[in-house]
Amino acid sequence: MSTAVKIYDTTLRDGTQGEGISFSVTDKLLIAERLDNFGVDYIEGGFPGSNPRDITFFQEAKKLNLKHARLAAFGSTRRAGAKSDEDPQLRTLLDSGMPVMTIVGKTWTLHVTEILRTTREENLAMIEDSTRYLVAQGREVIYDAEHFFDGYKADPDYALRTLSAALRGGATNLTLCDTNGGTLVDDFKDIVTRAVKEFGAEKVGVHCHNDSGLGVALSLAGIAAGATLVQGTINGYGERVGNANMTTVLPNLFLKMGRTANCAANLAQIRDLSLFFDELANLRPNTKAPFVGQSAFAHKGGLHANAAQKVARSYEHINPALVGNRTRVLVSDMAGRSSLTLKAKELGIELDEKRPEMKGLIEELKAREFRGYEYEAADASFRLLVARALGETKTFFEVENYRVIIERHGGQLWAEATVKLRVNGTWVHTVAEEAGPVGALDKALRLALEKTYPQLSDMKLRDYKVRILEGNRGAGSRTRVLIESADSHRIWGTVGVSENIIDASWEALRESVEFKLSMG
Repeated sequence: MSTAVKIYDTTLRDGTQGEGISFSVTDKLLIAERLDNFGVDYIEGGFPGSNPRDITFFQEAKKLNLKHARLAAFGSTRRAGAKSDEDPQLRTLLDSGMPVMTIVGKTWTLHVTEILRTTREENLAMIEDSTRYLVAQGREVIYDAEHFFDGYKADPDYALRTLSAALRGGATNLTLCDTNGGTLVDDFKDIVTRAVKEFGAEKVGVHCHNDSGLGVALSLAGIAAGATLVQGTINGYGERVGNANMTTVLPNLFLKMGRTANCAANLAQIRDLSLFFDELANLRPNTKAPFVGQSAFAHKGGLHANAAQKVARSYEHINPALVGNRTRVLVSDMAGRSSLTLKAKELGIELDEKRPEMKGLIEELKAREFRGYEYEAADASFRLLVARALGETKTFFEVENYRVIIERHGGQLWAEATVKLRVNGTWVHTVAEEAGPVGALDKALRLALEKTYPQLSDMKLRDYKVRILEGNRGAGSRTRVLIESADSHRIWGTVGVSENIIDASWEALRESVEFKLSMG
């Protein structure tokens, strides 16, 4: 049995049907080039003629110099009672200029009689005629058997006849679509096995949705049953709850199932590929995503972290580098000396776990976590905590006081922040205004320091998150603030906790500046 699998990406068509997913023409062209560089075999670009954006994409896509991938235009079979060479939708497919035509046809008798309102025989003719016509024009045709699994359950003989019709027309692949995403794994595998037996493994593909949370499992089951083409989307984008997620499907295929594909050699790029798509879609990456998520190889428990450091495979199912990821150690109130030592090493600090200061550091960390501090996304605050415990901090400034006034004038809301610091023995008193209190504090702090520390001009606040702790205490609840800052070289996170949201924000802001100054 051949281990080779063809990879068909439908992010630009099925993926964009997901809620909140939208790509510009430029985005789509960049995505096509990136997928080609990654090594996928087919890139489905969308419906030619369905909207101005897709029309322009296909016009521009003709100019792309792809190294491996074949671009596919998506459409449906001819209309009932029409001739293929007179069908406007098939003509639009051809006019796209793409080398591959993916056409969808009806498999489920319910759709044939109730949706298309035609006969079973006419539906078979629509499939065969449309495929033959496009093949005659020199195009490769992939046939998407819509609702195949529902259709098979209702009438298996007719469902298989629809595939035969596409094959007679010259289709190179018969992709079995679980369009409603409701099929269970055992049923799915049995049905794919039947199709493979009837038509041969090299002719069968699978296309799965995630409505039952099984999109990836079904795709893998389809390959295990003999299918040799798999369709899916990057990051699982897609209508309703999404399509089979290729960033999970591909590592499992190559690393767990021993399958090969053109893109297998580039698997270490898959995390970067995932982040690239999220960036273009303006979405925050899913930190819990298998293989590519930030937390995929993160260890929090002291025993886990220690064991993973000694023998990585004791708590890691693969080497993270194989998918472009890395091991991370998280510090928390479960941390021991080993965890702290490993986390410090991850941050570039050589920390001897036998140092006498370690006991005090662990106690301080656990006390802070009990009060609501959390360092998983605040590496900079953790670094400062370690430095203070070891007596290795440098005082860049001292805070005498700060004040924030919020005022509304008519329809305008503004905040004024006053900061008084001692910098190199000199008192500095600054006032700044911004729309919000955190922005005003940030601005006032910078004004007070930038003359002495001009490197702060390169720093900016990127993100600000608030979490209410102990919500049952109402307005008196403790608040945790996480701030993400950046300069031209790095990104870092800091944390502050207080019953007062402004005070928590000030702590995170102050530590962000202290970290920047400590790093030079």
